[in-house]
Amino acid sequence: MASEDDDPIIQEIDVYLAKSLADKLYLFQYPVRPAAMTYDDVTHLSAKIKPKQQKVEVEMAIDSMSPNYCRSKGEQIALNVDGTTTEESNTYSTKLMDKQTFSSIQATTNTSRYAAAVFRKGELHLTPLHGILQLRPSFSYLDKADSKHREREAANEGGDSSPDEAEEDVKQITVRFSRPESEQARQRRVQSYEFLQKKHAEEPWVHLHYYGLKDSRSEHERQYLFSQFTGMAENTELVKSPSEYLAMLMPPPVEDEVAKPVCPSNVLSMAQLRNLPLGDQVRTLMKNVKVMPFANLMSFLSPGTDSTAVLRCIQQVAMLVQGNWVIKSDVLYPKDSCSPHSGVPAEVLCRGRDYVMWKFTQERWVERKAVAAVVKLPPEDVKDFMEQMSVTRINRGWEFLLPHDGEFIKKHPDVAQRQHMLWMGIQAKLEKVFKLSKEDMMPKKQTPQPGSVVVSGEQLVTMAREKVHENYSVLERELQQRHRAQSRDSGVVRVKQEPLSDGEEPMDTSSSAGHNGAVNGLHSGDSSWNSVNGHCPPRAHTAPTQELRDFVSSIFRKHFVLTLSELKRLFNLHLASLPPGHSLFSGISDRLLQETVLDSKCKQILVPFPPQSSAAADEQKVFALWEMGDSFDQHRQILLEIFIKNYRVRRNLIQAKLTQEFGDNVTKTDLDRLLKECCVSHGGMWYLKGTVQS
Repeated sequence: MASEDDDPIIQEIDVYLAKSLADKLYLFQYPVRPAAMTYDDVTHLSAKIKPKQQKVEVEMAIDSMSPNYCRSKGEQIALNVDGTTTEESNTYSTKLMDKQTFSSIQATTNTSRYAAAVFRKGELHLTPLHGILQLRPSFSYLDKADSKHREREAANEGGDSSPDEAEEDVKQITVRFSRPESEQARQRRVQSYEFLQKKHAEEPWVHLHYYGLKDSRSEHERQYLFSQFTGMAENTELVKSPSEYLAMLMPPPVEDEVAKPVCPSNVLSMAQLRNLPLGDQVRTLMKNVKVMPFANLMSFLSPGTDSTAVLRCIQQVAMLVQGNWVIKSDVLYPKDSCSPHSGVPAEVLCRGRDYVMWKFTQERWVERKAVAAVVKLPPEDVKDFMEQMSVTRINRGWEFLLPHDGEFIKKHPDVAQRQHMLWMGIQAKLEKVFKLSKEDMMPKKQTPQPGSVVVSGEQLVTMAREKVHENYSVLERELQQRHRAQSRDSGVVRVKQEPLSDGEEPMDTSSSAGHNGAVNGLHSGDSSWNSVNGHCPPRAHTAPTQELRDFVSSIFRKHFVLTLSELKRLFNLHLASLPPGHSLFSGISDRLLQETVLDSKCKQILVPFPPQSSAAADEQKVFALWEMGDSFDQHRQILLEIFIKNYRVRRNLIQAKLTQEFGDNVTKTDLDRLLKECCVSHGGMWYLKGTVQS
């Protein structure tokens, strides 16, 4: 109360809202001039407006008799613009720069907070502004002077030639017909700067009439700045309760979202980010950063966020490369989009970028020329891929952007194993798409990273073979004991399985498998290193689980014939689709997988591969479904027996063998179905699936 007494109210003023000119009133801001040179007595020659763009041009006279006017410069400017000719179209008909044009720009896009106020007889009348335009001098006459100068130079250069010579200068004209424009090309053209400028230029000017300050029409229009209704009942907009007035001063967040698109699309505050769902937070961060360690990702999220939930979200939008997360290609280049540099479709971009990401899972350094030779994309796109996840090093190539994060792999081996399985599936797809050989897919020898061990594929095979020889006797005794125990328990006679030969390479499916130091693997000091590319520890040699039997049975009922290499690939893809911690991640060796296949009514087909065949050991082991329980079992068995004696056969030989066994009951439809299930055609010959060598 004391403060109110110190600052007493002197006068109360009624405020009224006038709406007559609410949608028509513009505020023009002219350049500041000296007090002696006001705009009131300046003659306005013309004015025109483009309503859609809210663009205005005003032409005003210049007082050439003013002491501040330099007549010599005015004459020189007029001469440069119009030359010495006298035409009606001249910019300055008086041969003197006697007028100036002002062109407008928008001072602000949101005028809801601005109004024009008029005070009269103790009343304040407010009219909302529809637009605020800043008028600035236009120097378009300089462009006209330049064009005149170029025309004069062209005329001087061509003045020496005679009319006869001009007629002889005939050029051949080539007529070309443009092809139909695609939808993507049309969208790019519509969004281009040149197209928008052309659309703005096509909007016609609307000429305006200027009325001076003391003109009767101006006086009439000024009356609309006063409210026609001075009663309180007609000014309900200004009569608000305290809560409504506070809501007007501090509007709810919904009104802020209306102005949000004005900001750049990649600008997002931390407060706005943390208001999004967790999946959208992770996606937004990865799309902007593209490469990030998991620890850094957690630091951007709200304190207390569950790391398990974040791991589920990050695996949907990113892939693990050297222990760090890199945004997926299909997230960065969604379907139906194209390259901003070359217009290449998103599908092709994703394949090329996946190859770059896969190369970094194999090697610490990658050569850009080698990548470009494989993906065959424009240099701008390849450079964009490299810059997203690596930095260039002199005489070394491109190095991955972040150091190898072995701590994350140690802490989350199930996630690392799942990502490894996904990369194996991507690798197989890349081999097929880019037609890469085994040598192309082998990683190069590089300097090991601190805290990790770099092991090549050949070294892993050698280590596995040495491990087999060291534990051969122990494993053999254990296998025999297990077979005898199973025979006693089940009473079923089983065929003795021969031990693996030196040439066999067991499959690594354990969750703690060791990998190249730059390939999402574990360090060699891990306790599960004994199961890497070798036989599982004794505790892992158990009977096949029901899940493994179900997988083998279903996969052979779908494919009928599989090589061991293809079976392992399908099994790895199946593991990648399982949730982390599943029982199949405990470690499945080649031996156990083959035993399960032979126990699932399948047989190994000893295909006589030619001596010059380049097929690996796993590719020469062929398994086929022998008994399915349908009427085609006998047909299938006869076909498989043919391939035990022949590496490739002709169709008529298969048809003759089936006709010999079943007579004329074998139709063309039956033969086509049988070949489709078990064989592939190449060069007019038929091969079992997976055995044909291109």
